[in-house]
Order: sequence, then C-alpha cells, then structure tokens
Amino acid sequence: MIKNNFMEVKKVLWIIMFANIAVAVAKIIMGTIINSSSMTADGFHSITDGSSNIIGLIGIGIASKPIDDDHPYGHRKYETLTGLFIVGMLVFLGFKIIADSVTKFMNPVMPEINIVSFIVMIITLCINIFVTKYEHKKGVELNSTILISDAMHTKSDIYVTLGVITTLVAIKLGAPPIVDSLASFIVAIFILRAAYDIFKVSSSILVDSAAVDTENVEKIVLTQEGVKGVHKIRSRGTIDDMHIDMHILADSDLSLEESHKLNHKIQDAIRKELNNNVEVIVHLEPYEEDTVKTED
Repeated sequence: MIKNNFMEVKKVLWIIMFANIAVAVAKIIMGTIINSSSMTADGFHSITDGSSNIIGLIGIGIASKPIDDDHPYGHRKYETLTGLFIVGMLVFLGFKIIADSVTKFMNPVMPEINIVSFIVMIITLCINIFVTKYEHKKGVELNSTILISDAMHTKSDIYVTLGVITTLVAIKLGAPPIVDSLASFIVAIFILRAAYDIFKVSSSILVDSAAVDTENVEKIVLTQEGVKGVHKIRSRGTIDDMHIDMHILADSDLSLEESHKLNHKIQDAIRKELNNNVEVIVHLEPYEEDTVKTED
C-alpha cells in the first residue's frame, strides 16, 4: 500500500470511529434509561467498533513506516497484528455480557420501553448499514485488510440491532422480561463470532498461509512465451502486500539478458492479473525433459 493509501485509510477510520462512538453512546444511554440489558449490550458491542478503529489507527501509523534495516519487508504485518488486539477486546466483552445476562436472567427487570428507544435503535441501525457499506467499499478500493476486517465486525452490528429491536417489540407486546436477558446473551454470541472471524483472517496472514490460488498463478505464467514449466509456487501476505515466488523452467541456451527479460515479463503478467503491488521472485532453471518429469 502506497503512502497515499495509508492516508486514505486513516481518513476512513476517523470517520467510522466518530460514527461508531455516536451510535454506542446513544444505545448505552437509552439502554440504561429504559433498563434494557440487550440495548446496553448492543451499545457496548458498538463501542468495541470505535475502540477497534482507534487500534486500527495506531496499527496503520506503524504499518506505514518505510522499510528499514530491522524490517526489510516493511511494517505491514503490524496492521494485521492490531486485529488480534481487537479479538482480545471482543472476547473479554463477550464473556462479560454473558455474565451480566445470566445475572439479569436470575433477577429479571422489566424494561421501560418508549417510542424514543425505538427511534434511537432505528437511527443507529441506519448508521450501521451506512458504516458497513462505506467501510467495505473503501477497503476494497484501497486494498486495506483492516478496513475489510472492521467492516465484517461492524456488519454483525446490523443483525444484533435488528435482534434488539425485535426483542423490544416482543416485550412491548407482552413478552416476559427474561427475553431481554436472552437477547443480550445472543448479542454476546455475535460478538464472540466476530472475534473468531477476525482471528481467523489475522492469524492466517501472520502464519503465512497461501495468499493466492497456485493454479491461477500457474495459468498466468504458462501463457508467457519462453516458459516451459513452473513449479514450487508459494505465496503469502494480503491482497495489498502479497509475495509470490516460484521456479520457472526455460531453455538452457537463453542469454543472461534474455533470462532477465523473461523474468520481468512474468512479473509484469502476474501484477497485471493480480495486483500491481505484488512482489514476485522468479528462480530460473534450465529446461530438460527429465526435469519436467521429476519436478516437485
């Protein structure tokens, strides 16, 4: 990701952070006023969105640092590392809400639902929908892992808020107050699921899982004139910080200059099909019939 992209990601995170904090404060205040544990839990769920934005801003600040002697591959994994901090926050909050919901289940309190509470939830729902679509769109445009991951997290808010609205309607129509406790428990499950999803994405990047389909790379490479075969294809990283290396079979009588041109032609073809920021390392090997049969 180039410097301008980092700046754009920061701008998006600032916008989303203020929106998330506004939503969280509205839900928590209204939930406290009407004694609704589900609405309050939803508010704390939203406040983790704002907190994750702050962590994201810190991560982006570190990730945008240039390459140095101690970090020859750059600082990009710091952006991914921040995802694990978000996971820790979500897990802690999820279990706290579960504990609170159990307490209120044992000692139920009837929420004092009014029209204002419904208006607050509907407005915050609309904001959540906007935030999710806007952040995901920007994440794709800027090839930002943290924006896309955070959009996945925020998306869960939409379903949670819909569940809370349904709960409030049910209680207003005569459902017992324990429904509110059950709803807050479900909110906690959504929070823990979001933590799992973010952990799965972040951990796969940190342990260098394959970043692109090997067969796709092979198809691109084999279409290049002069390439006799390809094997030992490896990839790691993210869509905006991807590294690919491979072994290419080519005629043994190629000159150094011709080998160099073939190398660049392969790199350009991969970058054109996948991403301009892909780092491609090609190891050329002499082509022989026996080599093709025994390649691994």
